[in-house]
Amino acid sequence: MAEWVYEDGIGENRAALIEGERIIEAHIERHAEGLRAGAIVAARLRANRVIEIEGGGEALIDTVPRGMTEGAKLFALITREALPEPRKPKRAKARVVTDAVASQAAPTLRDRIGEARVITLHDPDALESAGWSEMIEAAQSGYVSFEGGTLQISLTPAMTVIDVDGILDPADLGVAAATAAAAAIRCFGIAGSIGIDFPTTDSKAARNAIAAAFDAALPQPFERTSVNGFGFMQIIRPRARGSLCEIMASDPVGHAARALLRRAQRSGVIGNAALVVPQRVERIIGENPDWLATLGAQLGGRVTLRVDPSLAIGAGYVET
Repeated sequence: MAEWVYEDGIGENRAALIEGERIIEAHIERHAEGLRAGAIVAARLRANRVIEIEGGGEALIDTVPRGMTEGAKLFALITREALPEPRKPKRAKARVVTDAVASQAAPTLRDRIGEARVITLHDPDALESAGWSEMIEAAQSGYVSFEGGTLQISLTPAMTVIDVDGILDPADLGVAAATAAAAAIRCFGIAGSIGIDFPTTDSKAARNAIAAAFDAALPQPFERTSVNGFGFMQIIRPRARGSLCEIMASDPVGHAARALLRRAQRSGVIGNAALVVPQRVERIIGENPDWLATLGAQLGGRVTLRVDPSLAIGAGYVET
């Protein structure tokens, strides 16, 4: 039976749906992340369907209500959070809520998952036991292995593309890859437009089997095309926020800093400690002094930073 496991962290909160000691769905909620999906915000209409959020930020509304002119005050429901892009981040999306009378906070990650087992620093690390670090590494690299093949997940401005490679017969590889791709899409929270490039096969029955395997492995809601003669299938899933792949790609240094803090929390060190970090991680932690203060309170001592420029981004460690 699947069980949600939830953890409040330093700089981020984490949750995983675990079934049989395996993570089948994972989420990271970074602190101070801006407009969150589900929030109702007070705003003012600007040109080209852009709204200026009271307190800062912008969003793009789907339609302007009839009779509403530029400069009008309104309330809007955030339907999709802002998405990072290498050159130009995509604005958050929203729709005008005509019956709202006040702003409303978005549901938190804890709210969204519902009933869950909450773990603390004093509990066994259920996330790591289920493969949290390996799952994060796969989200970072985009490489997912399955028996007989691999998936390569690539981010593009238009869609997330999944390429299939392997040693099996094309029909068998396609079915195995469909199951693995569906599992990766669910685990990493990949949504919006998704393209999967399966092995090419001339058999319509084989292409139908690939599609059926995918349907069986990915819970609704989603829409998809059939697998065409070139082996390509497109999927559309509702998108409220970025996937784990996008989170990792958009902020690798920040993730390394928060992951190091998690390791330090569970290191067994008590009292004064030092985090030995590369320069870029030191900068991120230095910009968030509350992170070290929280860690120090948990370890029962003072935590300092020591820079080792020879370290790779994710290679920081804690020492007494």
